[in-house]
Amino acid sequence: MSHAPIARISACGTALPPVKIDQRHARELLLFHYKDQLSDRGLDVLSQTLSHPSIATRYFSFDNAADLVRMRDEDPDDRVARFTRFSVDLSARALESALSRAGLGAEAIDTVIVNTCTGYICPGISTYLTEKFRFAPGVRLYDCVGSGCGGALPNLELARNAIASGGSKNVACISVEICSATFEMGNDLSLIISNAIFGDGAAAAIVSSNGAGFSLIDGASLFNPAEREQVRFVHRRGRLHNVLSPKLPATIRKTVPPLIRQLCDRHGLQPAAVEHWAIHPGGAKMLDGIQEELPLSNDQMAESRGVLHDYGNMSSPTVLFALDRIMQNQPAPGERCCMTAYGAGLSAHTCLMQWCAA
Repeated sequence: MSHAPIARISACGTALPPVKIDQRHARELLLFHYKDQLSDRGLDVLSQTLSHPSIATRYFSFDNAADLVRMRDEDPDDRVARFTRFSVDLSARALESALSRAGLGAEAIDTVIVNTCTGYICPGISTYLTEKFRFAPGVRLYDCVGSGCGGALPNLELARNAIASGGSKNVACISVEICSATFEMGNDLSLIISNAIFGDGAAAAIVSSNGAGFSLIDGASLFNPAEREQVRFVHRRGRLHNVLSPKLPATIRKTVPPLIRQLCDRHGLQPAAVEHWAIHPGGAKMLDGIQEELPLSNDQMAESRGVLHDYGNMSSPTVLFALDRIMQNQPAPGERCCMTAYGAGLSAHTCLMQWCAA
């Protein structure tokens, strides 16, 4: 009896835009430029959030730091152009890094899956990557939108299915977000907090049918539209505005750990027995809730907290930044990893992986 190939993540790659800014500087800039627009309460929330030690630095898609002030009055057409330029550039650089680490040329890629939620272009980002990389004729291209911060894991599920069907051997999964292209300021706490925690970035994962890497053993997803209004984008006057409910950390604490336990139970595992964890760092309170509910050690949370500290919340690529750190530390054969992300929908996704040698 023939068996379906086991998909495995053989390599990850990441990319960041040029402008790096620490939270102290961001605090000074935002308080200065919006002191006449925000209420005293709004200014206080902005200052407190930017002073929280969980995030030290973030990266933004501009050519130099002086351009950051353009976000306040950025023309919508200029914003789309900036999204297009940087989403393609960051995606390409992340994919180049992943291909190099996997020891593959672009011609080996037969399927490309790209997700984003912070901008829309047609044709999609995948077509620009095809132009840059000159993939083999017949490459399959998929552009996914609307999954929010959890978008990287549906990409991996599609890749796993493509390999299990025998139709693909090497799939490139790219998550890219230009969160600065959704920048809007007002006394709405959702906007204030978003502007204090989100940054830009891209990550790519190569999913292959053989070689060393994290085998994708199993996964689980949950969608709860009743909680849709807690985390989403809305359109106002043609611009994206982020919605983040103050109740969201409690909702994530109530929703995500049971999904993880359900997946672990299927394999006779206690979560604490899983050696490695890549959890989307939506914010410090969300990581705290997941850690306490499962429960997990500080060492198991280290990569996720480290990514939040160094880059902020980059939406969908962020969990792959955590996975990349785990893979760079060379897990031992047989060690397991649980990767989890959550976001708009309300949605939550988790997958169980195990490291295998070539």
